Amino acid sequence: MHDPGANAGYSVAAMDLFTSNDENRHRIQVVENSFGPAGQPLSKPGRYLMGQGRLVKQGRRKPQPKVFFLFSDVLVYGSIILHRRWHKNQKVIPLEDIMLKDMEDTEGLKNQWLMRTPRKSFFVSAPSYEEKWAWMEHIEECRSNLLQGGGSQAGSTFAVAWIPDQAAFKCMRCFDNFTMTNRRHHCRKCGFLVCNACSTQRAVIGHIHPTKRLRVCSLCDTRTKEYEMSSPGGNGTGKNSSEEDNEAASSDEEEGVETMEGHAYSSWLVSHQGTCGQTGTYVYPIPMNQRPQ
Repeated sequence: MHDPGANAGYSVAAMDLFTSNDENRHRIQVVENSFGPAGQPLSKPGRYLMGQGRLVKQGRRKPQPKVFFLFSDVLVYGSIILHRRWHKNQKVIPLEDIMLKDMEDTEGLKNQWLMRTPRKSFFVSAPSYEEKWAWMEHIEECRSNLLQGGGSQAGSTFAVAWIPDQAAFKCMRCFDNFTMTNRRHHCRKCGFLVCNACSTQRAVIGHIHPTKRLRVCSLCDTRTKEYEMSSPGGNGTGKNSSEEDNEAASSDEEEGVETMEGHAYSSWLVSHQGTCGQTGTYVYPIPMNQRPQ
């Protein structure tokens, strides 16, 4: 297995072995406070902050920098809005619901991998090969430790990754050109870019939302109905809707404008004394093999 710490250029701020619970609670509180009152509470007995750093997340329209915090049981990320200290659009993903897939470099994103979750799957990239593997291996190790504890069960159903808007200029079903009036939409079942005429159907996709009817393309709708009709007692239940579904709420937290300083990365912990500042790398405050049990 690749050792992220073996590269001399990969700087890590490792904490002392006997990091106190008070220090850990303080660090978690700092993260919680950075999201303001709109964020979920993050303090929880037995939860440890394992690492943090900045990654580039492939959004619907363009890649955008996000801050990520790895805890012993969840992964938290959000948008950066001010001086690397304030964040918004907090997302909390249980580690048991995450599956990682290594991806090859593309022209747009280097050192990338796919983050699969039940509600949403997306691509992220790190600034270096070493940091990419540090993130992937630490997430996998935290997830493995969590599942071995017996209190969680690994997820088995994951959302598809959306094809970015700029990747297609025609509907991927009827091949009509996208225009100012013939807008792009995403099928929530296959992730393809489709026009409105090819995505008038709505369907419940349980692992994304238990009750909300989401936009699906004509092909996915047909396949779903065929499957339902062939199943014992099946009867097609797909419903047509002319109402525009709330795309931002269901699967795409369009980020808007973010105010950031010109630094590539940031972290608030750079030494075992807890000094605040910038390291320019992924940081894990507690060595993984020394995580409190």
